[in-house]
Amino acid sequence: MTPLSGRAFGETTLTASEPSWPHDDISTALPHAKRRVHVKDPLTMPQQSSAPTADRPTAVGHAPRPRTAPVSLDGIGDVVDAGRSSGYAHLDARGLPTLGQVVTAARAAAASLHRPTLWPSRRGSWQPAPRSTRRRVGGRFRVTTVALEPNGFVPGPVPRSEGPHALEVLCLVRGRAHLIAAEADGRMLSATELAIDRARVVGGGGGERRHLVNTGDEIAVLVRVTA
Repeated sequence: MTPLSGRAFGETTLTASEPSWPHDDISTALPHAKRRVHVKDPLTMPQQSSAPTADRPTAVGHAPRPRTAPVSLDGIGDVVDAGRSSGYAHLDARGLPTLGQVVTAARAAAASLHRPTLWPSRRGSWQPAPRSTRRRVGGRFRVTTVALEPNGFVPGPVPRSEGPHALEVLCLVRGRAHLIAAEADGRMLSATELAIDRARVVGGGGGERRHLVNTGDEIAVLVRVTA
């Protein structure tokens, strides 16, 4: 029978020149002789349990926070009630009508000028609207009308330093007309046709000059409402 070597059982042969291992892990022989080292199997060794963790301190309870009152937008007039006082001294409300109110007033003025007897007698210049038209519009609006002969024109809105926030709306009552915007040297920038059933919002911004031109074959009547 062939004797089994120590290598078959997982044993390792070390020489005397090799460093010694701790005595609790290996068994050593004579100092100058060949030594056999027996390595412990970690699977068969009893596992040492980890050190017990220290008890964590319990969380200190906090007193419940008092409930805050729900936020209300009733006091902010610019959000809830447009046009009304907001209740804040630094938010001074301006008594200017809205754009929708000016457009509504211009349409009402145009509807009241359906009779030719209410049209301006003079051609080519803005004139105050009849009293019946101003009464129908109501409010703090300035209502003026103009009648243009074919190919006639009248200056349109111009910059107003005393009222930079003013609103102006044009309505065509009869005929055909265009709003022409041109530079100071006369070069045309744009031409917008006015329709009878639509209001045109204009302003005095920019440095261009504007004119209303009768581009039809009959008298053109327009009404202007300024706020």
